[in-house]
This record gives sequence, structure tokens and C-alpha cells, in this order.
Amino acid sequence: MTKIPSAAPPPPRTPAPIDDIDRLLLDQLAHDGRMTNNALAAAAGIAPSTCLGRVRSLIERGVIRGFHADIDPAALGRDLQAMVAVRLHAEARKHLAEFGSQMTALPEVENVYFIAGADDYLVHVATANSAGLRDFVLRNLSAHPAVASTETILIFEHVRPGSARPTA
Repeated sequence: MTKIPSAAPPPPRTPAPIDDIDRLLLDQLAHDGRMTNNALAAAAGIAPSTCLGRVRSLIERGVIRGFHADIDPAALGRDLQAMVAVRLHAEARKHLAEFGSQMTALPEVENVYFIAGADDYLVHVATANSAGLRDFVLRNLSAHPAVASTETILIFEHVRPGSARPTA
């Protein structure tokens, strides 16, 4: 669920008012998005109907952007992951959104981040091996007319907040 920057930046968003119950619901759902409404209500100490209404409100207000499965690319044979920092040519910057959309359409791409700083994008990719990563960078980035430079950073391990760290 990658958002790509539009031509004009959106206006600053006013934070949604959230109380302690909402925070508890969000923490629980961030840890286990498949938690049943009854279990979520019990964890928050509220009625299931109240819980359902609060979760729906969090969705409608844009606090919860969606639910998804966190799929391990290695389980699909894509053992090598990398972040590729991409800097676009100055004259290509008027097409930032187009570049981001092109990247999200590629099967190797896990996430696309539009960033501030010397680089314009971080592209999270997963490939079967180093040859696949090299081919991805050469074919989709180095050969892209908008790309001025890239820097590839290998990912050894990804630990999500709130998850147990694997033991070595």
C-alpha cells in the first residue's frame, strides 16, 4: 500500500483525536491485525459493539490505513533484500510521482519511499540472489533516463518493532 507523491504536496494533516482506548486498540492491531473483534474488545475492556464502532471510526478517520499480510520474501525464493537509494536528475524531478509509480509496478519491489535529503527515493527490493539484484539495478534503475545515481545497501536482517528478535 505505497503512496506516491502527487505533483503538489498535500496540505498538512490535522492529527486525529485519539484517546487511551484507541491507542490500546491500535497497539493490539499493530501486533496482530487478525485479532478477532471479541478478543480486541476484551483486551481493551470494552463491549464488542463499542470496539467495532471504534475500529470503524479509526478506519474512516484514516488512522488505520489498511490491513495486510506481512509476507517473508525469502519464503518465496527471494532471499536477498536491499534498499536502493535513487537520485533523479534535476530536470526529472518534475516527474517524481511517475517514477515512483513505475517502481511500484515492478515485481521485485517491496516498498517505495519518497524521501528528503540528497536522494529522492529509497526502493526496497527482494531478489533471488545477487545476480538478480544486479540485473534489477541495471535494467530498471541505471538504464532509466530519469536516474542520476543509485546506491545499493544490502539488508541482513529486518526486525519490526514489537517483534521478537531472532536468535543467532
